[in-house]
Amino acid sequence: MEKPTGDKELLTSSAMRLAGMIRSRRVSSREVVEAHIRRIEQVNPVINAVVAKRFEQALKEAHRADEQISKRGQSEPGLLHGVPCTIKESFALNGMPNTGGLVARTGHTADSDATAVARLRAAGAIPLGVTNVSELCMWMESSNRVYGRTNNPYDPACHVGGSSGGEGAIIAAGGSPLGLAADVAGSIRLPAFFSGVFGHKPTACLVPNSGQFPIAVNQAGRYLCTGPITRSAEDLMPLLKIMAGPDGEDPLCRPAQIGDTRCVEAKDLDVFLVTGNAAAKVDAELVSAMRDAADALSARGARVETTTIAGLEDSFYIWSAMMDAAGGPSFAELMGQGRAINAWLELLRWVLGRSEHTLPAIGLAILEKAPALLPGLQEKYLDRAPRLKDELNKKLGPRGVMLYPTFTCTAQRHNLPLLRFFHSGYTSIVNVMELPATQVPLGLGSRGLPMGVQVVANAGNDHLSIAVAEILETELGGWVPPWQKDS
Repeated sequence: MEKPTGDKELLTSSAMRLAGMIRSRRVSSREVVEAHIRRIEQVNPVINAVVAKRFEQALKEAHRADEQISKRGQSEPGLLHGVPCTIKESFALNGMPNTGGLVARTGHTADSDATAVARLRAAGAIPLGVTNVSELCMWMESSNRVYGRTNNPYDPACHVGGSSGGEGAIIAAGGSPLGLAADVAGSIRLPAFFSGVFGHKPTACLVPNSGQFPIAVNQAGRYLCTGPITRSAEDLMPLLKIMAGPDGEDPLCRPAQIGDTRCVEAKDLDVFLVTGNAAAKVDAELVSAMRDAADALSARGARVETTTIAGLEDSFYIWSAMMDAAGGPSFAELMGQGRAINAWLELLRWVLGRSEHTLPAIGLAILEKAPALLPGLQEKYLDRAPRLKDELNKKLGPRGVMLYPTFTCTAQRHNLPLLRFFHSGYTSIVNVMELPATQVPLGLGSRGLPMGVQVVANAGNDHLSIAVAEILETELGGWVPPWQKDS
């Protein structure tokens, strides 16, 4: 990845630090916004992360932010006053495309802001544009027929995860300090992992999901979580607090009860190192990095135990069964805008190069019928889910966190994730267990690609997993900008 032409401090600082610099007039919002616009223009032709831009509007908003700072007697600036950000394209951002990567929605423009977007903007954030997704946000590679494919900033020949891959890529590349994403099976954590940045999937129903397309319904609405991706761990908790709490639109969202990371000390933590699920083997290099993370916490006084948890081997199948049992429109119906596509016919069209859909989406439309053909098997995994949830709750307790793989390997070449689709069970099981999880970068591996770990806590203990992320960032270094990988 090409080095920035300048502005390195602005392109590597946390959102909170940038906001402080703007409030103190050390730098103007316009300077910060311009620096990130230049970086996007520099890297986007290679990584294709930002799929629609609003640079002119952003510069006008930055000018207004600077005017507010310069005028005495004005109201107190918001926590993110003048700080640029990016938004996953599946969230409504007024005046911007909101297709969810579906060709049939090409030209659809949002006429209002999703709740989480509105809350970020009310806190002073300035959106620069919207970022790429997988088709209908249901695959670990961010590629669709509307915008094309997003590439990894550490190696453009590799994927960047999904469905929030555009967010992960542009934040890792230095083009945005923070982004808004959503996660029903790993769509925050996987892109953050493959991009070497931070991401947080909150406790279920903590942040409203309103204003997304597509959006999970019924019980699946509890598994879909809105959360941040950032280049610094210190931004996660402020962003979570900004976005959390009912909005009167999402019927599942409950009043926020969020702890304080400042009250968390490593010596008070029980850390459970779980290096695999016995179903999909994790590469030795990743396991070694996880052990280094556990050692860093131990050195700070945490009680560390290497263990296994029975039931995690069924993760992918439990997630699949619970998603199917939740009901709502089928994936084939979403692809057809309410009328189910003929998935087998669409597969033939894809072979002939005539389909408007990606192969993973077509494959999912075919595979989603499998549970109905095997009702006994589905019931078996539905029965196992509450036992696993109880086991995790007991193990983690009020002060425990689990260091757990995010995926089994670092970023692969494009299309190869098709061969490891069930390895997403490492992240998806956390969704249906309704637990919070924070993705933490752990440096670069032997191929120069990011490594990482997800930190899982009990429901309502988001502050514990985020506090661990902050500790590990301090001890192990956090995000490594891609232009530094060969230095």
